[in-house]
Amino acid sequence: MINDPMIIVKKYFQDKSFVDANIKSFDKFIEKDIQRIISNTGDIRPTIIPPDVEDFRIKFDKVWVTKPWIVEADGAKIDIYPNEARIRELTYSLPMYVEASSWIDGVQAENFSTVLGRIPVMIKSKYCHINGLNEDELIEKGEDPKDTGGYFILNGNERVLVMIEDLASNRFFVEKQNVGPSAYSGRLFSEKASLRIPHTVEQMKDGVIYISFTRFKRVPIISVIKALGLTKDQEITRFISEEKQYDDVFINLYNSIDLKNEEDALNFLARHGGITLPTDDKVERTREQLDRYLLPHIGNSPSDRIMKAYNLCKMIKKFLMVAREGHSNEDKDHYMNKRIKLSGDLLSDLFTINLRILVNDMMYNFQRLVKRGKFHSIKIIIRDKLLTGRIKSAMATGSWPGGRQGVSQNMERTNFLSTNSHLQRVVSLLSTSQENFEARALHCTHLGRLCPVETPEGTPIGLRKNLAILSSISHEDLNEETIKKSLANLGARLI
Repeated sequence: MINDPMIIVKKYFQDKSFVDANIKSFDKFIEKDIQRIISNTGDIRPTIIPPDVEDFRIKFDKVWVTKPWIVEADGAKIDIYPNEARIRELTYSLPMYVEASSWIDGVQAENFSTVLGRIPVMIKSKYCHINGLNEDELIEKGEDPKDTGGYFILNGNERVLVMIEDLASNRFFVEKQNVGPSAYSGRLFSEKASLRIPHTVEQMKDGVIYISFTRFKRVPIISVIKALGLTKDQEITRFISEEKQYDDVFINLYNSIDLKNEEDALNFLARHGGITLPTDDKVERTREQLDRYLLPHIGNSPSDRIMKAYNLCKMIKKFLMVAREGHSNEDKDHYMNKRIKLSGDLLSDLFTINLRILVNDMMYNFQRLVKRGKFHSIKIIIRDKLLTGRIKSAMATGSWPGGRQGVSQNMERTNFLSTNSHLQRVVSLLSTSQENFEARALHCTHLGRLCPVETPEGTPIGLRKNLAILSSISHEDLNEETIKKSLANLGARLI
């Protein structure tokens, strides 16, 4: 039996560092997320193509990176280490290569590798030159052997990406409203890849339940369910609840009694969504809107529509259980309902947005050259400095997609403790100027995860926190098939 608990703590930190979670997150971003984002981009199809060509497309395939290097003034290519980047006020970044190809009428015309851009490297990550060096080697390279890493070097400045605490996506929360036309409101943030679509469910005084998302504002939820293919009132009632019949459900079904089939429902939604096109085009455009923006985490293909309808039925049931039966609201401050965005997640958001900007820039350059009759190769339309400059600018200023500020900060170097504290910081997205008493309060689920002591006084109290010393964050991607098998073994059946 071990009597001294410090022995256990020392043993823990022999294998792990304070910033182990952030380093693993960055490694996952480089190894998996970049390739996934590139693959999700799909084929690039310019609208203006050469006159003798019927189909032109550009493809990005395999992506890979190397460790950081720079080209000196004399043309020599040398490896660069963190301390040299600090002294020379350089950005410690790695080049990202992509295999690009162009296809004309289904035949490959070009295939080459090029630099897509440069991404700042996290110190002591798998792609950093000082990763795995022993104490003597670190001293030789001008590094502090006790330095934990977990930060970036931009223009010689050490920058930290502060972890962000946010409400879990793809979960439906119902809460009581003190103001507004609806006594209760249900909210869900559906997230998939670069999309994060807010959905709101409300019940007005007439008993009709409405849903709002993207361009559809307060449309009856039954009309959306019917537009997705679940048109029979009996089936809708059964999927909402087999055990208990709610009067509110019959009120909503009666309100949508004129919508006899899927096409009627789609035309109804098109009118509410302001889609003014000929009938056939209007129906097709409405379907596209539902596929893309309604619960995108379930899927974007036509085959996913019926599953979206089933999920909307279950959302109605949960809403009525809280609003009519008095079931307790789900605790949003419970850490089961929170997620922490680490450096890799933040960089994924940044890379996704800027890759889209790069693709639009490529299409603009391509179409401009085609109009002038000067197009020869797609090599000249890929501007790697555009992606590099935008990522570097965001990390140097802290301005992130979505209007968030202060995501990247200059690292505190007052002393060793202040540095480690800054690397462990977790910030909530809630405004510090509003009360938010419950969000600021210490919750029992913080125990072992967040430090109960370290939070500033004043307006940011409780919204700016720090991870506990021995806390760890999981990174494993959930395997959908494994979860389905586990649920089937427990007796659940697939709809």
